[in-house]
Amino acid sequence: MVSVSRRSLLALGAALPVLGHLDWAVAAPALSDKVRLNYNESPYGPSGAAREAMQRGIAQAGRYPYPDMYALAALFAQQQGIKEEQVAVFAGSMAALRYAVLAFTSPTRSLVMATPSYEVPRQAAESRKVAVHEVDLDTQHAHDVPAMLAADPQAGMFYLCNPNNPTGTLTPTDAIRHALANKPQGSVLVVDEAYIDFCDAPSCLSWVKDHDDLLVLRTFSKIYGMAGARLGLAIGHPALLERLAVFGGDNVPAGSSLLGARASLEDAKLVPGRKVLNARLRDETLAWLKGRGFTCTASQSNCFMIDVKQPAEQVIERLAAQGVLVGRVWKNWPQWVRVTVGNPQEMTRFREVFTAQVVNA
Repeated sequence: MVSVSRRSLLALGAALPVLGHLDWAVAAPALSDKVRLNYNESPYGPSGAAREAMQRGIAQAGRYPYPDMYALAALFAQQQGIKEEQVAVFAGSMAALRYAVLAFTSPTRSLVMATPSYEVPRQAAESRKVAVHEVDLDTQHAHDVPAMLAADPQAGMFYLCNPNNPTGTLTPTDAIRHALANKPQGSVLVVDEAYIDFCDAPSCLSWVKDHDDLLVLRTFSKIYGMAGARLGLAIGHPALLERLAVFGGDNVPAGSSLLGARASLEDAKLVPGRKVLNARLRDETLAWLKGRGFTCTASQSNCFMIDVKQPAEQVIERLAAQGVLVGRVWKNWPQWVRVTVGNPQEMTRFREVFTAQVVNA
């Protein structure tokens, strides 16, 4: 395999083709009284240490952030027990995911993914007129790996989000191993671990040491509370990262974001503390909903879905009229609503409004 340095990745930067708009990414009103449970953001924002580091980064805004990018990649690699050249930094994992679709699919090599799941891969593929095979989740709301593998013997990329967005459900590690071992030759498995820190499931990140056809994505947008800072990582063999860099090797975040991310990784208490709090609020809310007769997904993430037993769009509109923003709707689950886990006050308000607008409506 070809070896590539981090700096050579940057030199490969090129313009990204237009991928089409995100039809669900309509900005919510900037009003302080809104309960925002619609975008899977953290209600807590960056940690205190991250905020201080980001403030210091303002003074460095006149310089390119590459040294801080290398330092972040080195720290993450050291913590994960992998090599620095197996880590690439992007302005959000969404960018890395788009580039992966552009790099690993073509008019003759399709994209295979689950439904419902994160829509960005499908949108990126469709913008290039690449065939997309969407496979229903199984009865446990996990990825149906055998059905995905059977979807196209010439597939170029398999996308697996674990825990899955929007359901928050897990796909067993053995199933992911099966996908990696049995996918078509020449294809790439992309595992999106944006929500992995919310659950106890093992990451497959270390597998990149032995597999040059696996790409793992991580983000600082979720448990680290840095969605607006736009910072994500792609982890894989340097040759795979080089293929991404062709489409956006110069797409790196601001120095403030990089410093905030480093401070977050260095805070040993941040992830465990937020994980416990999220799990408590999520499980309390799921128990409350089930006690009122609603079916919910068995989420292990910071979001879950509810079968509201009626057109979901109508429920979203009624909750929004009361200042509680949830959603969105997936076409093959028209009566299910996705809800992000907020802070204690936000989840209390959600229950109050849901009672009035759905339970007692």
